[in-house]
Amino acid sequence: MHEQSQASGLGAIAADKVTNGRSRRFSYASGISGKPLIGMTIGDKFDETVERFPDNDALIVVHQNIRLTYAELQARVNQVAKGLTGLGLRKGDRVGIWSPNNYEWLAIQLATSKIGVILVNINPAYRLHELEYALRQSGCQVMVIMPEFKTSDYTRMMYDLCPEIRDCEPGRLKSEKLPDLRAIIRIGDEGAPGMFAWDDFLGLASQVSDSELASLQGNVQFDEVINIQYTSGTTGFPKGAALTHHNILNNGYFVADLQGITEKDRMCIPVPLYHCFGMVMGNLGCITHGATMVYPWDSFDPLRTLQAVQNEKCTALYGVPTMFIAELEHPDFGKFDLSSLRTGVMAGSPCPIEVMKKVNTLMNMREVTICYGMTETSPVSAQTRAGASLDKRVSTVGVAHPHVEIKIVNPVTSLIVPIGESGELCTRGYSVMSGYWNNEKATHEAIDHAGWMHTGDLAEMDEEGYVKIVGRIKDMIIRGGENIYPREIEEFLHHHPEISDVQVIGVPDLKYGEEIMVWARLKPGSSVTITDVRDFCQGKIAHYKIPRYLKLVDDFPMTISGKIQKYLMREESIRELGLQQASETKTA
Repeated sequence: MHEQSQASGLGAIAADKVTNGRSRRFSYASGISGKPLIGMTIGDKFDETVERFPDNDALIVVHQNIRLTYAELQARVNQVAKGLTGLGLRKGDRVGIWSPNNYEWLAIQLATSKIGVILVNINPAYRLHELEYALRQSGCQVMVIMPEFKTSDYTRMMYDLCPEIRDCEPGRLKSEKLPDLRAIIRIGDEGAPGMFAWDDFLGLASQVSDSELASLQGNVQFDEVINIQYTSGTTGFPKGAALTHHNILNNGYFVADLQGITEKDRMCIPVPLYHCFGMVMGNLGCITHGATMVYPWDSFDPLRTLQAVQNEKCTALYGVPTMFIAELEHPDFGKFDLSSLRTGVMAGSPCPIEVMKKVNTLMNMREVTICYGMTETSPVSAQTRAGASLDKRVSTVGVAHPHVEIKIVNPVTSLIVPIGESGELCTRGYSVMSGYWNNEKATHEAIDHAGWMHTGDLAEMDEEGYVKIVGRIKDMIIRGGENIYPREIEEFLHHHPEISDVQVIGVPDLKYGEEIMVWARLKPGSSVTITDVRDFCQGKIAHYKIPRYLKLVDDFPMTISGKIQKYLMREESIRELGLQQASETKTA
């Protein structure tokens, strides 16, 4: 039997009746909203926004010197959609995009949504092996690529993967390794053998009439898959999360809505578009509200981000914690006028409390929100609210998102745990992916029979429904039988006056099973030893949580979306510390 109670008007928490007659609250909450889910495709919602705000600034791409109103963006998107149709693509076909942030990325995103073609996001950091796997697994028929980016020559890599490209007419590729792939579109003016230049591709639009495009758009349904995003693949091959219009359109809408975004807001988006943070929370969050998207550069650069916020008078700013830290610590930070900022999102990895406080004050983002989620849930399941207390905003990831359920379960028994106890966070609702693309086994391992997505994150819920992430199940350190959550130690060490950023991992130990190691990035001009760190901890945290090892670094290994890759840190630490023998010791 369950009783329901309101959690500050934000969610409902279940209370179970136990056999002795006493009531105990359990860790379950459902997100309440007075606003219904959007039952539209992305293309139709975009067109509706254009009708409402045709003259609003839609997109500003600083590094491309592009400024488009919603009406101008719509005209370009329709041309791209016709071009894709002219290539012979139809609903359900797949188009991959391998590019950093630019206008073309957004145009392809919206154009594919209009004709029901599934967009496959390719990580800009991928190399040949990863690229081949993603294209084969998704069955991409067309690839859109940037000629090159940083140290990656995408053109050359495509030739290496499919040497047949050099000798074929654009659009008529027959590849031995990638039998589904038939065309490559190369962003930019310069042509390349066997590939369409962007303008040549756009020329195909003349083959498709307005009425044909409208007919194709009318046949697209909002429950159909429209996007495949590959997980980072920290173990084994990446898995492609298949997301529908309904998944990502609604998630983008509610993430922005909880920030109070309107058609008057201007959102700075330095996070990558290939990830949900950029293309869903950024692009779709703006498009559903008529707000302005501002891309400060093709990839994250703290100086260019600060310049864009000031010059474009941005009211919202997105980023992972490491991005905000880089902005705050930039030598020219104090020279910029950030008074236009009001809100934004910090997400992607746990936010250090001290960093959040500085973002609130020094960057004027007093209404900044923290979001929690994962690609498989479109991505956000919980978000802090601007009106919440500072403590709630800096120490939790908020409450259940509108129309989303959250529960915390014992990882072994799958039973819901009482309020205040830690367990695995699970989420259910419109936002859960339709499954992993062509991978039923992995889908069933992630989503249970009742529709709950098991996140692998350890969390706690308080009496008001606020959720605190305490670590990853796989990241938890077990030292001498004690369960240790790295996040707790990381938060503590952020108070150290010489430490700028910190990550904590477990490394193998013959005596205790695991020992605690700190990777720290220091403030300019600082020096810290492991003895200094241990002295700082002494008497302030439990003795078994005091680190044994310290490594000073300039940066942490991370994915392009800003997630720390602790498994790489662990592998490197084992090599450097000579702990191979301990790592090979079998444990019960």
